[in-house]
Amino acid sequence: MEPLNLPTVFAVTEDELDLNALLDRITLASTGAAAIFTGMVRGQTVRGGEHETVYLEYEAYRPMAEAKMAQVADEIRSRWPSVEGIAIVQRVGRLYPRTPTVLIACTAAHRNTGVFDAARYGIDRLKEIVPVWKKEIGPDGGEWVEGDYIPKPGE
Repeated sequence: MEPLNLPTVFAVTEDELDLNALLDRITLASTGAAAIFTGMVRGQTVRGGEHETVYLEYEAYRPMAEAKMAQVADEIRSRWPSVEGIAIVQRVGRLYPRTPTVLIACTAAHRNTGVFDAARYGIDRLKEIVPVWKKEIGPDGGEWVEGDYIPKPGE
């Protein structure tokens, strides 16, 4: 159940991310601000030297990923009570450069309510605890990209 009927959307999907539809789902009559972060597939990456990315393969354990997304939304609401709507959506499958891969959006009545910080926290926390994996495919083959976060007990 959403706190005080505040809209919360979280999903792992193979579908294209539709920013307008997601914003519509988390916007209330009192909403005057939305802070949005969208991660994209890069065609050129610098990690141990510059290299080309042909595409990324994203995978997720959907039930756990969506449960962890709900946890992130709950954490946002506890830290920023002024946040009205929250959307956390991760795409999976084969994604090519310039394609949005993840979307975090937070809405609030005003821009100076912590809504920017809430969206930033959302993407940072998603990267920390949501089980999503990516394999980077280049012209010479592929490799799994490791994150650098080690979950703490209970996360």
